[in-house]
Amino acid sequence: MATVLYITSNPQDHEKSFSMSVGNEFIQAYRAANPNDEVVHLDLYKMDIPQLDADVFSGWGKLGAGAAFESLTHAEKVKVSRLGELVNQFAAADKYVFVNPIWNYSYPPVMKAYIDSICVSGKTFTYIPGKGYVGLLGDKKAVHIQASGSELSPGSASADFEMGHRHLATIMKFLGIPDFEGIFVEGMAVAPDQAPMIKEKAIMRACEMAGNF
Repeated sequence: MATVLYITSNPQDHEKSFSMSVGNEFIQAYRAANPNDEVVHLDLYKMDIPQLDADVFSGWGKLGAGAAFESLTHAEKVKVSRLGELVNQFAAADKYVFVNPIWNYSYPPVMKAYIDSICVSGKTFTYIPGKGYVGLLGDKKAVHIQASGSELSPGSASADFEMGHRHLATIMKFLGIPDFEGIFVEGMAVAPDQAPMIKEKAIMRACEMAGNF
């Protein structure tokens, strides 16, 4: 049995959001094809995701210097512990489905906060002298579902402006995840009359990919 993390960073639900609509259909198709797998929905907008602030760096610094966890301040303990929970959950999972809209050419800030929480040396990557950074999640796979009003997917005229999928692809490579694909729901603002067709086309691709994910 595999564990899938369904990671969404959208304040709207699937009835109002293009990305969430496609994401929901992907998960439903995946569950139908893999009834014994566990799907865990991480709604990032409803989760406690500590930002990497002074408390976190102070706590990590103390622990790295050999201090006992009990010696940390209350704020350091709470934030460091929560970040540990998030990265452990991510590392233990087998597959990841990321879902987000594009805001100002990137994803919502809560997604960046989550990515910061899962990029931890010794947990998801390591450093080997003479070789550099090496990802530790080589047996995982991920898919990214992203919606944008304009066309920003690889190969489009404005692809160079897009910083959501490209950044996530870099992070997946950094963590050693070799199997990473994107599903793009895009162009609804450019051609609003074609929005229903654009969504249906993306849903068809999502359902097709879900069966083999």
